[in-house]
Amino acid sequence: MPSSDLSRRAVITGMGAVMPIGNDFETYWRNLQNGVTGTRPITSFDASGFEVRIAAEVLGFDVSSVMEPKMARRMSRFIHLGMGAAKEAVANSGIDFAAMDPDQRDRVGVVINTGGGGIESIIEGTHVHDGKGPRFVSAFAVPALSGSMAACMVSMEYGLTGPVMTQVAACATSVIAFHDALRLIATGECDVVLTGGAEAPIVPMGVAALSNMTALSKRNDSPETASRPFDATRDGFVLGEGAGVVVVESAAHALARGATPIVEILGGALTADAFHISAPDPSGRGQTRAMVNALRNSGVAPDEIDWIVAHGTSTSLNDSTETKAIKAAYGSAAYTRAISSPKSMVGHLVGAAGIASALAAIGGIRDGVISPTANLHNPDPECDLDYVPLVARKTRVDTVAINGFGFGGQNAVAIFRRWQG
Repeated sequence: MPSSDLSRRAVITGMGAVMPIGNDFETYWRNLQNGVTGTRPITSFDASGFEVRIAAEVLGFDVSSVMEPKMARRMSRFIHLGMGAAKEAVANSGIDFAAMDPDQRDRVGVVINTGGGGIESIIEGTHVHDGKGPRFVSAFAVPALSGSMAACMVSMEYGLTGPVMTQVAACATSVIAFHDALRLIATGECDVVLTGGAEAPIVPMGVAALSNMTALSKRNDSPETASRPFDATRDGFVLGEGAGVVVVESAAHALARGATPIVEILGGALTADAFHISAPDPSGRGQTRAMVNALRNSGVAPDEIDWIVAHGTSTSLNDSTETKAIKAAYGSAAYTRAISSPKSMVGHLVGAAGIASALAAIGGIRDGVISPTANLHNPDPECDLDYVPLVARKTRVDTVAINGFGFGGQNAVAIFRRWQG
């Protein structure tokens, strides 16, 4: 339930995105509404000998526009993407950290989560070690691979000396970022938290391992149709990369500086399946509890949710389990809620999947649009809810639930509402 104390209410005032369908928030959101898909043949390495040769890559991103070239060479790609998203979010919010005195910057935190961190730095360092010997391994290899370094680099960029946090929770991790941001605001520890996720997992080892797990779509000849959540012909997810960051502030702080809040973070919930290292519990019990608890913790009834931004990976078990869990959590209201999956267009961004969904929710609330589920031509009979197939829906959107479910049975839900003062 929102507090009456504006200093304890968490609102979002700025957004940044570096995604497979747009290297800024507005382009990403416009393409998401239009059903543009970002899956293409892999260009970052030679995938010709791979069973899966497609992914959702970020193209045309110039890291030199957001980071000094010498430092960029020392850092991993997920850090580059995270910095790009953070700098856009800060500019978009109009907040001026340079004008703050040190005591004020002590109350600004950074929470940027990831699933794998700098995985390519581990691979590159190993190749150098094995090929040339230990003396040739970069002295910056450890910072480059560290999952916390995207958050740390953002804090250093702006001189932010509040809490700097990174949680690693697979595909649920950037939904969890909103839990931490809300807590830091609600407890009075921070006035501002830069919040989001960053991931760059499209490397040979990652693609090969997930392919061998039979988790990935093999639609190499039709990449734009490969990610098809809730469709009866789905054959796996598309691995993607990207980053998103938002500026979360206490409502009091935002209003005092003349900012216009867009949405409020009402609450959420976390649960675990305790079932399997990669598969969801097919009963959906853990996911159901996360949704039920999030509704309760946010003071929201099921029929108040206008849109569920689904985890919706395009794998057989995930989509059917999530459908079952939504029915159990929302009861009869499940059949009248709009539900859609951004992964149908951007693929599965792992540690940035939740922020991709959150950015969709923010855009939807701001503009009155529910983005569609692309490629949903033949609904699975087990997935019989309103998944907003193919075409965006213009309608007022006030309250949105965001689902994020990760390997190891980590379940996270966050609930946003239009700022109402």
